[in-house]
Amino acid sequence: MSPADAKTVEARCVRLNARAENAAALAPVVEPQTLMRGPNDLLIEVKAAAVNRSDVKAATGLMPYAVFPRTPGRDYAGVVIDGPAGTIGREVFGSSGDLGIRRDGTHATHLVVEADAVMEKPKTLSWEEAAGIGVPFVTAMEGFRRAGVPKSGDTVLVFGVNGKVGQAAVQIATWQGARVIGVVRKAEAYEGHTNAPIEVIDASTSDIATRVRDLTGGKGTDIVFNTVGDPYFQAAHKSLALRGRQILIAAIDRIVQFNILEFYRGQHTYVGIDTLGLSSSATGAVLRDLGAGFASGHLKPFPIKANAVYPLERAKDAYVAVAGSSRDRVILRP
Repeated sequence: MSPADAKTVEARCVRLNARAENAAALAPVVEPQTLMRGPNDLLIEVKAAAVNRSDVKAATGLMPYAVFPRTPGRDYAGVVIDGPAGTIGREVFGSSGDLGIRRDGTHATHLVVEADAVMEKPKTLSWEEAAGIGVPFVTAMEGFRRAGVPKSGDTVLVFGVNGKVGQAAVQIATWQGARVIGVVRKAEAYEGHTNAPIEVIDASTSDIATRVRDLTGGKGTDIVFNTVGDPYFQAAHKSLALRGRQILIAAIDRIVQFNILEFYRGQHTYVGIDTLGLSSSATGAVLRDLGAGFASGHLKPFPIKANAVYPLERAKDAYVAVAGSSRDRVILRP
């Protein structure tokens, strides 16, 4: 393909021109940018794009490799308007570890991304629902891919079960036939979709490891998906079965202590997941592992509330909402 053959588009893009001290100090602007695809790329008209905590963290200097100026955004759904033969008109969605962080991302009217980065959007999903799948489901699935996808007979313990990654982990584990136990910080029920009933432990009233042993006949849990990090590290460690695996995706304090003797005698495995290290193409491969689940209805997108959908011009409001205590899946709609 020669440059003369490629379609160029004048996109409207949210731009962050410099790092901010905090979310309240962010000063995004909407500016025109000319986009053109490469030979193996797709040019996508973005219909919806999610806002993730990592978008805000990168904008506030917590990711030193984030470049400025840039367009933020990792998750998207849209229509291919230019690309290799047979791709134009496809309705797709996707995510990435580098989009919006190390290169221009999805908070725009248009996006250029590799052809193997996308997945077909199920007809049953709205644009907003498809855009909201990305980071949480990729994080959960990549954790299970690395630790071993749970199977029937396995028990999976999920800390932070009502967070978006926690809910995605529950959906995937119960889709695969595993038993799931969730942990919440205070008394509340599980909020998300599940393919089987799950037990919930209230960490404010129960010793987690003791309760897990009670629920598993003393065995412990085969996989711990720790979406919170160090506050639950010790409880997770004490809850593991022989040859159990703990998946870690977050930290508040970086340093933890653990009993090395218990670790090697328990034949445990710790798996660290950083989806920011996944390229768009690698992320597409993870999403394709989830395709059958969304097609069959075993996996469901997060509900999108009307008041959590913002135009590009209100990007700052969306970023502030995500940085705050909102549990909503926040979406930008160009």
